[in-house]
Amino acid sequence: MKYLLTLLSLVLLMACEPNSTLVMPVPPADNALFRGFNATIDFDSLRAEDFAAATAYQIPKSRLWVQKIHETKDRSFENTMREIDEMYDEISSLYGVIYLMGSTHPDSAIRNAALGEVVVMEKYFNSLSLNDTLYQAVKAYAQTDEAKTLTGPRAKYLTETVQSFERNGFGLDEAGRAQLQVIDDKLSELGNTFGNNIASFEDHLIVDEAGIAGLPEDYKQARQTEDGMYKIDMSYPSVLPFFKYAQSATARQQLFVKFRSRAAESNMAVLDSLILMRTQKAQLLGYDTYAAYRVADRMAKTTQNVWDFENDLVGKVRPKAEADYAELLEVKSTSTGTQASEIDAWSLSYYENILLKDSYQLDGELIKQYFPLDGSIEGLFTITQQLFGVTYRELEDPSVWNDDVRLFEVLQGEQVIGRFYLDFFPRANKYSHAACFPIISGKASDRGRQIPTAALVCNFPKATDDKPSLMLHNQVETLFHEFGHVLHHMLSETELASQSGTSVSRDFVEAPSQIFENWTWNYDALKLFAKHYETGEVLPKALFDKMIRSKNVGSGMNLQRQIYYGMYDFTLYDLKSDGMSTDDVARSLHHKLLLYPFPEGTHLQTSFGHLDGYGASYYGYLWSKVYAQDMFSLFEQNGVLDQETGMRYRESILKPGGSMDENQMLVDFLGRAPQNDAFLKGEGVEISE
Repeated sequence: MKYLLTLLSLVLLMACEPNSTLVMPVPPADNALFRGFNATIDFDSLRAEDFAAATAYQIPKSRLWVQKIHETKDRSFENTMREIDEMYDEISSLYGVIYLMGSTHPDSAIRNAALGEVVVMEKYFNSLSLNDTLYQAVKAYAQTDEAKTLTGPRAKYLTETVQSFERNGFGLDEAGRAQLQVIDDKLSELGNTFGNNIASFEDHLIVDEAGIAGLPEDYKQARQTEDGMYKIDMSYPSVLPFFKYAQSATARQQLFVKFRSRAAESNMAVLDSLILMRTQKAQLLGYDTYAAYRVADRMAKTTQNVWDFENDLVGKVRPKAEADYAELLEVKSTSTGTQASEIDAWSLSYYENILLKDSYQLDGELIKQYFPLDGSIEGLFTITQQLFGVTYRELEDPSVWNDDVRLFEVLQGEQVIGRFYLDFFPRANKYSHAACFPIISGKASDRGRQIPTAALVCNFPKATDDKPSLMLHNQVETLFHEFGHVLHHMLSETELASQSGTSVSRDFVEAPSQIFENWTWNYDALKLFAKHYETGEVLPKALFDKMIRSKNVGSGMNLQRQIYYGMYDFTLYDLKSDGMSTDDVARSLHHKLLLYPFPEGTHLQTSFGHLDGYGASYYGYLWSKVYAQDMFSLFEQNGVLDQETGMRYRESILKPGGSMDENQMLVDFLGRAPQNDAFLKGEGVEISE
């Protein structure tokens, strides 16, 4: 059957002209990737061969859909624009599952089969973006009297669809569009290769007792080898505590160089090709640089606005960063007994931790005893249920891709309005960062509302034999941040899947997640769940006050690093000269922006996954944080558990998804134009009156 379906797909893929006669493909039997409307996914029955069979059915079906749209007479929103939205939604829902499995499934056969079909589907998405049949249908509808009277989300959808086609080459002749499709197909392959090289990269550092001195006992026990040595892998739960606590500068340096050079051998050339081909794409479309192409349809609009934003922050943040660095130099001088003039990159966390313990009496290991993972999840749920008037219900014995994955439903009263999976622990070849993976988008449907589904994928420490999973405070921040994306996906209420959830400008998309980090710094919120894992004691107010006093320790240097990452990314795609390597750019910007020595022998770019998916977009993290902090200022005024403010936020920011202009959403919620004062104040940066 698989062979016949593959042959059928090849025949249908060749029959792509509008006047060709396409035959409806046969749905694959017993394929776990297909399910009834609003049914959950049967991951237990998933087989490696299901992926190719699914795309061999879905892509030809989509081509038939395109032909149907092309042949439609008397165009209307329903028979043209909604049909396009439905077609994209159906194939995107399949892609969402396949992409998730390629990033998380523990079975290498299933994971690799999924990754192969990710490439196939992305090539097809590229062909849709260059499909003249669809473009002509949209243009024909745009000329109708009905289209000219559209308002609100429907008008926005039509305008953005036309613009999207034109940004994808419909000002080009046939040869130009063919060239663009070749470039886009190659970019999909390169992007997947870049990400997969990071995810599959494995390395470790072996250290002895002297090398691991300073680390907590539970950390050491989890990594001890049979010969009494210690194996430190490249996962975040391994490396972050090591940089913070390891007393051996040599061991810290060895791990830092390894960690900061992940996938260097395989990804250096891949990144060069990505940059080159993205530049070729932008110039083919009439833009000077890829960065100019990327920001044209975003809140920033122009590269100059991005550079102005970044450079303005450089000047405002530098005095705070210099004060931070001077404070760390004092700590190093005291610790070593010699006057320190510089601190290496691999020692910044170490001396900052000493500063926090000695000057602020803040012990991260003590603090994490108040943040067991289960309690942190419970607290997150309590807060967001209170704010947004929903409840979460865990499903017993769900069908999942790994035994420790959990599945929850989001309920409004008794009605299920969303579902999300939690996949929280590291394992081999799993996506190594933290992210919300959208699977199914919410939308209106003649069968009822389609239930949005997402997966929250993180890499938190697992429980040991004698302790539950205990979270560093910044890991609790990560949990709240990523759940903000989940809520955005769950609580939007749009007519169209294309405008659902996080389908907003990419330089705004982080704001509805960044805002939730603030609840982890508010005692009224923390006392609901921050409880000692053994005694149940609530996080003492005195300890919380120490956390607040130390909150902006190093904030200037941290902001400098974020500015550096944003400017590095933007330089690669906007200003990089032909004679400079990506290493050269990293070194040059480091000397210009950062205060500590450049860590020679490292290649941050080869494991900087954002350079693919967020290429020329990393500036958006700080750009959107300005909006996030401004929005949170209303919760500060009215109470961080105030349901009226929460429901107003849900109505103004979450509910519209991408169906409204982001600036208008902000004004609706804030009652005024956005400002950056709250952001700078929150980072401890002095604001000039």
